Amino acid sequence: MYRAYHLALTEKDVEGVHLALLPGAPERVEVLAQAFGETKALAVHREFRSALAVGEEGKVLVVSTGIGGSSLSIAVEELARLGVRWFIRVGTCGAIQPDIAVGDLIVSEGAVRLDGASLHYAPVEYPAVSDWRTVVFLQEACEEAGVPYHLGITCSSATFYPGQERYDTFSRYVPRSLQGSLREWQALRVLNYEMEVATLFVLARVFGLRAGALCGVLVNRTKEERVAEEVVTDVEARLARVSALAARRILRFLKS
Repeated sequence: MYRAYHLALTEKDVEGVHLALLPGAPERVEVLAQAFGETKALAVHREFRSALAVGEEGKVLVVSTGIGGSSLSIAVEELARLGVRWFIRVGTCGAIQPDIAVGDLIVSEGAVRLDGASLHYAPVEYPAVSDWRTVVFLQEACEEAGVPYHLGITCSSATFYPGQERYDTFSRYVPRSLQGSLREWQALRVLNYEMEVATLFVLARVFGLRAGALCGVLVNRTKEERVAEEVVTDVEARLARVSALAARRILRFLKS
């Protein structure tokens, strides 16, 4: 029986599970799982915390991936070997378009590949695109929940500071190759920055799996750089509700 080394999970742990929700933060695993149904904690190893959620429609696995594409790629590799075939990243982000409000959700249709990790799976010319059906399910879930949302392109950066052109750092310096990059992505109608979506989309396409991404906006970088503490709790609640609704749709589809 296969045992995933980093996730500390076995095939028996996830028997009959085909869908995984992937938050970055370990502390969000329980929040997402409880929004779907009864929960059972499975394993904790490094950044990877996992729980099984069981509802009327079936089972969903929730696994934290940590920060960035490298650790997410480990999770997806091992989950795929365990039999998971459908993935939704559920995380937070910074918006870079002025009309996107803090608290809104973003459904990624595709991603700019600044993540680094995806280059180990496919050349840079290979597109990072979501599964269209997952986009539809996420869109429908946002509408059912009555949550404002946006569809579009996400920029996945390998770093939190220079890659997202942040100057509130120790050195206060951003390499010349990245100076002005935020405004350029704005001009190209990119909606937000985060660190994992491109990796997930490329791996899913290369492996023949399905994937989508749902991100909650913690800050609009055209107006502010600091995240208000009360915003985090509100955004997490929205993400939990919408991801649970989308998961139910996916499980019903798999049964149809």
